[in-house]
Amino acid sequence: MVRRSSGNWALQAALDRRGLGPVAGVDEAGRGACAGPLVVAACVLKPGDGRRFGGLTDSKLLPVTERERLFELIVARSVSWSAIVIAAEEIDALGIHVANLEGMRRAVAALSTHPGYVLTDGFRVPGLPAPSVAVPKGDRVAACVAAASVVAKVTRDRLMSDLHTTLPMYRFDEHKGYTTAEHKRRLRYHGPSVHHRWCYSNVVAAANLHGMRPPRSVSSKPGLFDASGTGVVDNGVKPVQGRTTRGDGR
Repeated sequence: MVRRSSGNWALQAALDRRGLGPVAGVDEAGRGACAGPLVVAACVLKPGDGRRFGGLTDSKLLPVTERERLFELIVARSVSWSAIVIAAEEIDALGIHVANLEGMRRAVAALSTHPGYVLTDGFRVPGLPAPSVAVPKGDRVAACVAAASVVAKVTRDRLMSDLHTTLPMYRFDEHKGYTTAEHKRRLRYHGPSVHHRWCYSNVVAAANLHGMRPPRSVSSKPGLFDASGTGVVDNGVKPVQGRTTRGDGR
């Protein structure tokens, strides 16, 4: 038995004591976005290193500066970490859930240290190279999952900020392609880009307004997923609604 009140290092410590380590945590960022890549990260933290990671929790609950600080600490002190970037093209080909599962398998396989046990956030992932268990709210319960969530979030945010420099009309630096009110407005005004996910219904709806066709083959059913509904969200949390600025889409 591991009590949640004993802190988010307790589950990893219990597995380590029973010889089941190293323990890897896996999480993703960008599942609830309708643009940009999905980033899946895995992380193995050093046993007993909890004091150095004060404040480590679900990346969505952390201020940007704290996420950046923890990211640098994780990179410097973890036993091993990996980040897998799955482009919008692959999401369109596989569908978001299959792409997410595949990304988690790749992230664990990319670790330089083979884990003895894997903790995943929220749902079971078949095909992992080690025994695993799905942990509800894992990014708040298990430190290694929280670390993976920070790595995934910071990596994806940086990629979306870079994308903003080439496509400033979408303001990917502010809402990172999540379906905020601001992104919905800009998506409808400008139409989708090649970096949008054309298997998402809101992207298809915006494309139809402009008479646009998908820039690539979409193997998963076009419009199957709705990023503004409850079917596609980041770790069970809906994106926060954004503000609306200028009415000319700039």
